[in-house]
Amino acid sequence: MRTTLSLDDDVANLLNKEIRRSGTSFKQAVNHYLRMGLMADKKPVRKKFVVEPLPPSLPHGLSYDNIEELIETLEGPRHR
Repeated sequence: MRTTLSLDDDVANLLNKEIRRSGTSFKQAVNHYLRMGLMADKKPVRKKFVVEPLPPSLPHGLSYDNIEELIETLEGPRHR
C-alpha cells in the first residue's frame, strides 16, 4: 500500500538514526516500528498475584506466652 506520511521532526530524526545504525530501508524501518507499536497493545493482561495468608498456628501444646521457650522448642537449644 502506498501512502503519504508526515512525521514530526523528532520522530524523523530517530528513524533516520535507526536506519543508519541498522542499514535497513526507510520502508522496512517504518513498518517494523509501526508493527511493534501496534502490537504492544495486544500483550495479554497479567493476572494480579494475590497472596492469601493462612492464620498463624503452632504445634499442639505450644503458645506465644513464652517466646524464649517457644523458640528453643522449635529451633533447638543452639538457636542463638
